[in-house]
Amino acid sequence: MTDTKAPGEKPLFGRPWIFIRGVPAMKFLPPEGPPEVAFAGRSNVGKSSLINALVGHRGLARTSNTPGRTQELNYFVPDGYSGEAGDLPPMALVDMPGYGYAQAPKEQVDAWTRLVFDYLRGRATLKRVYMLIDSRHGIKKNDEEVFALLDRAAVSYQIVLTKTDKIKEAGVPRLHEETLQKIAKRPAAYPEVIATSSEKGRGLDELRAAIVTAIRL
Repeated sequence: MTDTKAPGEKPLFGRPWIFIRGVPAMKFLPPEGPPEVAFAGRSNVGKSSLINALVGHRGLARTSNTPGRTQELNYFVPDGYSGEAGDLPPMALVDMPGYGYAQAPKEQVDAWTRLVFDYLRGRATLKRVYMLIDSRHGIKKNDEEVFALLDRAAVSYQIVLTKTDKIKEAGVPRLHEETLQKIAKRPAAYPEVIATSSEKGRGLDELRAAIVTAIRL
């Protein structure tokens, strides 16, 4: 595992990470402090698996074969910080509830959707959203709806293709280019796409470096 760090600084992704809080509503958000990056995407896109692979901790974020299991904003930080003033972690990762899961009760889907959208619009310490897109399916209508929300809110987001090991290797560059074309005119979209595979470890170092760059902006 490689990482990007300043001289004398411990690498962000070369240390243990811990879960600190699940947030079912905006009033339970932790105080704004360290920079945050969030992972968003449709249900079953592989957010939890990607976070676990990113930090090298298989059981950190809960994974499930049941879409829609993540129902809160789940916060993760590097271990070893007290949370007191002057001893805050350098950043937080936020695993967001998946959207687009039609089989859950409508009231539950609506509550998840409000939480996600309210967070995206109103969190000053949010540096970037990593929008996960399943390589097998590409960008769907509900992904584009979230892109539009982020564009209106001027929240920077970057596309991360997941599960690239599930498609033919020759199709990855083509999907990468198609995705770049689809976001080319979107004002808040970062103009680079990262292709990943949690199972094979593809693209993880590139994603780690992108996160470190984003939180230092």
